[in-house]
Amino acid sequence: MVKIRLKRMGSHKKPFYRVVVADSRSPRDGRFIEEIGYYNPLKDPAEIKIDAEKATKWLANGAQATDTVKSLLKKAGVELTAKKPAAAKPVAEKPAVSEVEETAVEEAAPVVEEAVEPEVTETTETTEE
Repeated sequence: MVKIRLKRMGSHKKPFYRVVVADSRSPRDGRFIEEIGYYNPLKDPAEIKIDAEKATKWLANGAQATDTVKSLLKKAGVELTAKKPAAAKPVAEKPAVSEVEETAVEEAAPVVEEAVEPEVTETTETTEE
């Protein structure tokens, strides 16, 4: 699972965090996929810089933000309920139900032409003896 979480940087007693996208199995300060921002809690007020476009992209692709990162995203003004980008393929309009039924009936029932039977005329043969 991919998570958006904080990676601790800085020296002893002077924390500085990077907001990263990482596999949940990776260590906290270990390997990550992409860096999308940073958070400095030592400044007054705390400094938060997050690339909203990248964060939205990762959230739309299914990345889960940790609780702390969720609150940072809200403060940074990033929408948490991201929707997947719409596909570029045009979607054909579906016909109404009645049109579908009519089409199905027309296709199911073969067109039967009236069979015209040839007229039978009676001929009387006379046999002469």
